[in-house]
Amino acid sequence: MKILVADKFPEDKLAAMNSLGHQVTFDPEASAETLPEKIGDHEVLIVRSTVVSAATIDAGKALALVIRAGAGYNTIDVAQASARGIFVANCPGKNSVAVAELAMGLMIGMDRRIPQCTAELRAHKWNKKEYSKADGLKGKTIGVVGLGQIGQALAARAKAFEMNVIGWSRSLTPEKAKDLGVGFCGNLEELCEKADVISIHLAQNADTKKLFDQKLFNLMKTNTIFINTSRGGIVDQEALKKAMREKNIRAALDVYDPEPASGKADFEDEILDMPNLIGTHHIGASTNQAQDAIAEETIRIIREFATKGEVPNCVNIEDAPPAKCTLVVRHFDKVGVLANVMDKLKAEGLNIEDMSNTVFQGAKAAVAVLRLSEMPGEALLKTIEANSDEVIHVEAKKC
Repeated sequence: MKILVADKFPEDKLAAMNSLGHQVTFDPEASAETLPEKIGDHEVLIVRSTVVSAATIDAGKALALVIRAGAGYNTIDVAQASARGIFVANCPGKNSVAVAELAMGLMIGMDRRIPQCTAELRAHKWNKKEYSKADGLKGKTIGVVGLGQIGQALAARAKAFEMNVIGWSRSLTPEKAKDLGVGFCGNLEELCEKADVISIHLAQNADTKKLFDQKLFNLMKTNTIFINTSRGGIVDQEALKKAMREKNIRAALDVYDPEPASGKADFEDEILDMPNLIGTHHIGASTNQAQDAIAEETIRIIREFATKGEVPNCVNIEDAPPAKCTLVVRHFDKVGVLANVMDKLKAEGLNIEDMSNTVFQGAKAAVAVLRLSEMPGEALLKTIEANSDEVIHVEAKKC
């Protein structure tokens, strides 16, 4: 298999990937603009922050799998990949601790104004009187938005700081909140009203795009610390800047909307000049521990795909294919049996939405389960079963 690693990747893990026997090309300087020319006949594409556009997907005539060496995959045109039958996979949970650690660091840095302190020291200015002022975090309420693995990791660390942790996510129930040891918020508005610190840990999708808008910022307390280490697009950045100006919302950001697509670039945005901002360069997952874990998971995905044709952590498989019935065909394990069945289905205009074939011990018989777009008629079932040299039994059930 031909694999293109179009981003940074740990050197020892590249060696491990090569040891699988595939042809690996390492091109860490690839960009969104150059990737369509570089994809060539590679079957697997691995990226971290490099944007995978529709142009890249269309150019990859042999492309079968795109792996995001990280959790979020909003930098990949998943819709176009799905339209071309290309798997998209990610490595969820492997960077949870790294992101939670950065969120804690940003919170402490904002409360104690550590970046500003350091900047004045580097300018050879001593200003103890100014920087002795800080609220402190003990007893403050932190609202964790999204209680997946990262959110849970942050909640555990905030508790160690003796903070009061409340949480919200669409799937959070009072019972689950109790199990996690966090206060339950029935909606995002409630969390925004109660919290002194708010930290976002959500995936960016159609439901979360600009979720944090002017309405939510209006509900927040003056001087709230607002942390985003997830994706910049979850926040309406214009609304955030307005809240920073008018309510002194203190923004601690690792992500922005927009932000540079490459690892090194000039970056111009009004928010960068605001005094109540501290920020980092979208580095939440960038610890050696996290990158090693992600690289190992990437190699596992490649191994499973190469040996079994399966894709762990695939994000673009239809959860509920539009099938109306299940056709079960018990048949002799011979060449061409299923091809003949499919030809008959095609002649009747019936589409196969999903299928599996299980071979029994001895490899004399098998059972195929095909989920069809429409219910086949009795005449078609009899036609399929009439070929007794190939088919043992056939039946159709409504889904």
